[in-house]
Amino acid sequence: MTKVSIGLRGWRFEEEEVFDESGAFRPFTEMAPDTRDRIGRLMAIIDNPCDACWLIHGEEKQQRCRPATVVYGEPLREVVLCDTHEVDFLYWFREAGGRDLAGKRTFQNGFHQWFADGGRAPDGYAGIEHVETEPDLVPEPSREEATSVDDEIASLSEEDRESLDIDLDDLDV
Repeated sequence: MTKVSIGLRGWRFEEEEVFDESGAFRPFTEMAPDTRDRIGRLMAIIDNPCDACWLIHGEEKQQRCRPATVVYGEPLREVVLCDTHEVDFLYWFREAGGRDLAGKRTFQNGFHQWFADGGRAPDGYAGIEHVETEPDLVPEPSREEATSVDDEIASLSEEDRESLDIDLDDLDV
């Protein structure tokens, strides 16, 4: 099976779990719960600014923030970063205790606090070399598909929506 990133690097999905034979997104009800949670959350965060840029510039100067290109962590505890600040996150994770917070509720806050306190990767610190293999073959979600996902989530029973742990207030329904 092929693993793919959708929209942001970081979270990887089994291609067959997300896309049907024609390359279209599968209905949410056909996805595994973890995949469904991540895809739903991804739709909510895909246009977010980089967390590190936001910590630097704040809400009032959000236009200066670079868009996120990568996501780390678990849904609702994730860190989204631009290419420039990814190396700071990797340093925090590998060298400054971030690995100890993996999977914990304090993961996102731990990185934010470290960064806000001046934590940065040393000059020349090695990040990750991302290899994109045939990125043009991975479908990008269109606005119509995002609306379709929004409609599909809205049509789920309250119990099914709660199991997704998605805040519908974030959706443009």
